[in-house]
Amino acid sequence: MHSPQPELIPVGISQCLIGDPVRFNAGHKHSTLCTGDLGRLFQLVPFCPEMAIGLGTPRQTLRLVGDPQAPEVRGSRNPELEVTEPLQAYGREVAAQNSQLCGFIVMQKSPSCGMERVKVYGDNGYPVPGGGRGAFTASLMRSNPLLPVEEEGRLHDPVLRENFVTRVIVYHRWQQLCQTGLSAAALLDFHSRHKYLLLAHHQSAYRELGRLLAKLDNSCLDSLGQRYFSQLMQALAKPAHRGSHGNVLMHMAGYFRKQLSQPERSELVRIIKHYREGHLPLVVPITLLQHHLLRFPQPYLAGQVYLQPHPLEMSLRNAL
Repeated sequence: MHSPQPELIPVGISQCLIGDPVRFNAGHKHSTLCTGDLGRLFQLVPFCPEMAIGLGTPRQTLRLVGDPQAPEVRGSRNPELEVTEPLQAYGREVAAQNSQLCGFIVMQKSPSCGMERVKVYGDNGYPVPGGGRGAFTASLMRSNPLLPVEEEGRLHDPVLRENFVTRVIVYHRWQQLCQTGLSAAALLDFHSRHKYLLLAHHQSAYRELGRLLAKLDNSCLDSLGQRYFSQLMQALAKPAHRGSHGNVLMHMAGYFRKQLSQPERSELVRIIKHYREGHLPLVVPITLLQHHLLRFPQPYLAGQVYLQPHPLEMSLRNAL
């Protein structure tokens, strides 16, 4: 009997990345990482800002000019073509009309879609240091600052890819919680299951959110819930590292100190130490912990999202 297919999570994507010929030269930038690996988990919803504002294809290239903090988008050959506001308006429109999206993958280096370090040209015609952000993506991110957004190029980094997928899943899970009706009990359960994931990403936020929920009562549930989610997503945007993962792994190992024999405890600590030192991927100590969890059930530990924050078949922890 086949197991049911998991629900695909809706994620926006620059349309050229799915292979559609919408670029300035009527070409595309098909990303097999997105349509293949990530497409097993995400329902990719394509958007092309430049086509959406009526530029068509093929078309002259665009570029950012002026102040890197607030650049204008103009035609490369014809500077009289100025499309900053239409691209910004489309970013606001996409954010307002697509609340189902739980993340967005954008095309790097694009004056409309790039997320960071897009070339910005000064008055002298040369790029200014640092670059800027594409007009559409800047507007989208201002309109929904908690939405996970990442560039396709950066997703080839295993740490950034795992971080993005984790944030998208948590964002989706929060949306589902709010749709079913937020309650004090549900919020506390949500936080309880995400505690170790949060600790791996941001230790101070882990403490701050615990204190925030200590004030929880039904009279302030909506506002406190939004504060909680805002701080959670900001904390998860900080990628976890080997040291913080190692800290969480040692916390979890402590649950088995009475059940494991001395040689088993020593082996678990040794494996975590080797992971911290970069000799093993994260999947190794996690697998060992899950093995001990099967032998010695710990309901609180078993409910931790940290142990399996994304589908196992994506192998996202094999390179961490």
